[in-house]
Order: sequence, then C-alpha cells, then structure tokens
Amino acid sequence: MIGYVTLGTNDIDKSTAFYDALLGEVGAKKVMNTDRLRMWSVARGQPMLAVIKPYDGETATAGNGTMPALLMDSQETVRKMHAKAISLGATDEGAPGPRMDGKMYFGYVRDPEGHKLAFYTPAG
Repeated sequence: MIGYVTLGTNDIDKSTAFYDALLGEVGAKKVMNTDRLRMWSVARGQPMLAVIKPYDGETATAGNGTMPALLMDSQETVRKMHAKAISLGATDEGAPGPRMDGKMYFGYVRDPEGHKLAFYTPAG
C-alpha cells in the first residue's frame, strides 16, 4: 500500500551520506537523486524512503508521532541495522528486543535530523 515515505532534511548531503550507508546494509540503492530529493529502494516496484528539502523553503523538522518502520528479514538484521545507524550518528531510542507481547522484534533510533526510525521483524 505505501509507495514511499519522505523525511525532511536541512542538510541533503549529510542525510544522503547517512542513508546511503545505512540502507546499503540491506541492499537498497539510490533510485532518485536531484538537488532537493534523494530516494532509495531495494527493488523496482518496492516501497521507497526519501529525504527532501521542504518545497516551501522553511526549516525541516522531525514529525512528532511520525515513525517509518523498516521491515527486516531477521532479528540479527534488526540488531545490525540499529548498531549501524548509531555508528553513523543516530541516537538510540530503544534497544533491539521483543515488543508487543513477544510477537514482534523492534529496534528504534533517531537519525541525525531527529526522525525516529524503527527496524522490525516478526518474532516467530
């Protein structure tokens, strides 16, 4: 159902470096690269994640309550992505572990712009 998610940025180059390195860990590649928009996907026809300089020219801010959740293939990958994000300058928002009565496995970070991200996989 979701085609793409955009996250506002005030430093397109810094955000690009962060997401190139982070999303490259799961095989995502940049599929769009303009002066104000960068977009990644793992394959044609799959959902995309983008960083964008706001069209109105105003300062980008992290949305309160907004959180893209990126589906991973295993708990190991959740842990790897959480650690990779932190090594790239993200802050920890919740260590990887079971959530939702043990049905799901999540790890949470905030990217360098303050956007909250979740990495998750079904626990079973």
